Amino acid sequence: MKMILETREWGSGDRIAVLIHGMITDSSCWHEVGPALADKGYRVIAPDLPGHGRSPAPAGDLTLRDAVRLLLDTVPAEPELAVGHSLGGVVLAAAVERLRPARAVYVDPPQRLDDGGHGLEAAIAFLNKRRAARNRETLLRDRPWWPEQDVRNEIEAALRWDTTATAKLLASAVGRDLAPVASVPSLLIRADPSEYVPDDAAVARLTAAGITVRTVPGAGHTVWYGRLADFLSAMDGWI
Repeated sequence: MKMILETREWGSGDRIAVLIHGMITDSSCWHEVGPALADKGYRVIAPDLPGHGRSPAPAGDLTLRDAVRLLLDTVPAEPELAVGHSLGGVVLAAAVERLRPARAVYVDPPQRLDDGGHGLEAAIAFLNKRRAARNRETLLRDRPWWPEQDVRNEIEAALRWDTTATAKLLASAVGRDLAPVASVPSLLIRADPSEYVPDDAAVARLTAAGITVRTVPGAGHTVWYGRLADFLSAMDGWI
């Protein structure tokens, strides 16, 4: 599989920051975070994961290993900072030992995936429902704190999202322990409340593994939406 992922970039600093988005969305989700890091002297590179944004889904199957390889083919090795949100955090955790960032930040990533034993077709149908719910009425009802630009970006990203490719990627990781390993200095930022790092026991498990855990009070799963200053504050000492 030879393919380079599409990217967005901000800044021209000497230090590299790689931002990896989550499921449904694309690199446009970083439209405030990218410039904020550029202001701190980073050259920021944000790829569109396969089947998201402007990156097509590769022909045939798409596994987590494939997503890692495409990421590594696209971004420079040994960046100063790598940030992965949700599914992007899963990809970063799987790639971190080969990407070798100086610091890794995981934003509300799932620790385990479960398809309920219903198979690929059921997973595709479920993701199609998720895509259909990415409309203005639903977003404004369920996430009233999201800024208008983020609402527009999410709606547009959902229209470009290849649910079949994502279902295949998720299926390749079902049942695996996806918790990040602190092979490099690692920070995990939680939503409040967090579906994926839900309680003290989950936090303790990560902390025991050498990962610093911080929570952004009142934040949703896309932690920086409507909470940009708080999100950047949570990365104090890491950026």
